[in-house]
Amino acid sequence: MPKLSHFDADGAAHMVDVSGKAATAREAVAEGVVRMPEATLALITGARADKGDVIGVARLAGIMGAKKTAELIPLCHPLSLSKVAVDLAPDPALPGLRITATVRTTGPTGVEMEALTAVATACLTVYDMVKSAGKGMEIGGIRLLSKTGGKSGPYEADR
Repeated sequence: MPKLSHFDADGAAHMVDVSGKAATAREAVAEGVVRMPEATLALITGARADKGDVIGVARLAGIMGAKKTAELIPLCHPLSLSKVAVDLAPDPALPGLRITATVRTTGPTGVEMEALTAVATACLTVYDMVKSAGKGMEIGGIRLLSKTGGKSGPYEADR
């Protein structure tokens, strides 16, 4: 069984010491979806939601979420992020929105948590902005798609 890095020899949770690790270029991409009735998706794509530009606000919320990750996840390192991009794409086949976040930094630790937090925050913002149209939306599929940089090397999820 692999050793879990966030626990010390006594099993107590601790923040991993990354001071000896080399700063490398790192990128992580995460995705998630918000499933909703077709009528709710039409409100979003037709810019008719009561609270305004759902996609624009959720994009900004996702960016803010990535920047606040260390404040939300107890053992996560605060990072200087080089890039956060959040894309929300309508998908009539769901029906709903597909959300993808790409996060980059140069540092001693990765940005997987920031990418995942960006997606989760954007998904929750979509829900909040259109919940008056129906509370039966479903948030799901949040996962890491890929990551590069660091000692463990690249990762690609099965698609």
